[in-house]
Amino acid sequence: MLTQVIAHRGSSGIRPENTIPAFIKAIEEGADGIETDVHLSKDGAMIIMHDETVDRTTNGTGRIFDKTLSELKQLDAGAYFGYEYLGTRIPTLQEVVELLIKMDFKGEFNLELKTDKIQYSGIEAQVAKYFKNTEIPFHLIYSSFRPKTVQLIHKLCPETEAASLFKLRTKSAKKFAKSKLIQDWHPSIAWVRSHRFFLPRIQLRPWTVNSEDDMRYCYKRKLKGIITDYPERALSIRREVQGG
Repeated sequence: MLTQVIAHRGSSGIRPENTIPAFIKAIEEGADGIETDVHLSKDGAMIIMHDETVDRTTNGTGRIFDKTLSELKQLDAGAYFGYEYLGTRIPTLQEVVELLIKMDFKGEFNLELKTDKIQYSGIEAQVAKYFKNTEIPFHLIYSSFRPKTVQLIHKLCPETEAASLFKLRTKSAKKFAKSKLIQDWHPSIAWVRSHRFFLPRIQLRPWTVNSEDDMRYCYKRKLKGIITDYPERALSIRREVQGG
């Protein structure tokens, strides 16, 4: 099978990350999947952004958790990337899902619950309830760096694929794989490189695989997938290495 190309926060190398333009571009480029991140606002809206604060990717400051949806929607999430994206807004999870449904996206949708720094109360149940009540054409995957979130989401949605995220430490990932709580590991590409002689027999989708050398490394070893900021480049190199 071909190694999956998962668009990290959309086509975030050439579009403002975790925005509608980035997700549209990833689908247009033919990415096999999309990876994104969800937080909760002050009033409980499910917000798509990577950082816990809005400082890096918007014209605002402060934590997502301290702002209402209305306040977050007033921020510009595209101007930092370029003038042509001026006025791009922070999307909600519902808006992203509605886009994927509209574009009939049938690939992987990897949703990371961002609970490793702020433990948003009830986010696991809220996300699970939303997807249980929403008919989707794509394949849903949950992931998190926080072990308790992995446990909770599996308890709430045992039928949904889950993955454990980590940079270096594998203790929880090994435990969850053994007990069948997760089906995949999503380690850093640095971890994969440093463990090249004894990679585990489990599906691996490393992040963030952006260099041509790292892409070829993963393709030659036929890993389950790669998570990259540049899906178009990754797909081109995959054709060279794996065909298809």
